This record gives sequence, C-alpha cells and structure tokens, in this order.
Amino acid sequence: MAPSTVFLEPDNLLTPKEKNKLRKPVVEKMRRDRINSSIEQLKLLLEKEFQRHQPNSKLEKADILEMTVSYLKQQSQLQMKRSFHKNSQFDFREGYSRCLQEAFHFLSLHKVRTETQTKLLSHFQK
Repeated sequence: MAPSTVFLEPDNLLTPKEKNKLRKPVVEKMRRDRINSSIEQLKLLLEKEFQRHQPNSKLEKADILEMTVSYLKQQSQLQMKRSFHKNSQFDFREGYSRCLQEAFHFLSLHKVRTETQTKLLSHFQK
C-alpha cells in the first residue's frame, strides 16, 4: 500500500468550531490521564490499607475511590475523638487548677494554721 499524505489546513483557515472539534479529543485524553494518575497515586498512598481489606485482588478505579473515601471518613472520626479527648483532659486540668487556687485562697485567709490545714496544703502541693 502506498503511503498517503494528509494535508492539514493551516490554523487560520479553520473555523473556531472546527478548531474545537480537533482540540476536544486531546483535551479529553489529558483529563482522563489526570484522573487515572490521581487514582493511581491514591492507590499507592493507601496500598497497605487496601491490602488489609481486599488482599490479592485487583482493584477497580471505583473500588479505590470508595475505599479512599471510607478511609478518610474513618481518619476524620478518629481525629475528632482525639480532639475531644484532649479537650476533656484540658478542661479537667483547668478545673482542677482553679479549684486548687480557690482552696489555697480560702485556707490562706485564716491566720491560725491548724494541723488539718497544714496537711491539706502539703497534700495539694504534691
């Protein structure tokens, strides 16, 4: 078969509609490549997590996306629990410190130091 030559019209001879028709498949391929690349990156980032849930199975793109969403939700919930726990500890310490200050203030108002006051102040200082 003889080689055929394709003559492309110069850009200035194409209408905008024709230019868009030529450009659309290229742009679409680039978009799909970006999506596929991102899905592959997710798969690599969460490879250990995927192996725990579905060992020895080839994951489809939809599986990767679903498992990523599930993993991110789980991590978000853990983060909220940790945050709540830290706030609870902070609130407890803050309340305890405030109570201790009030007790010291109350005990210091009385000039006469009884044995109980002394023991109590000693205990609080520990």
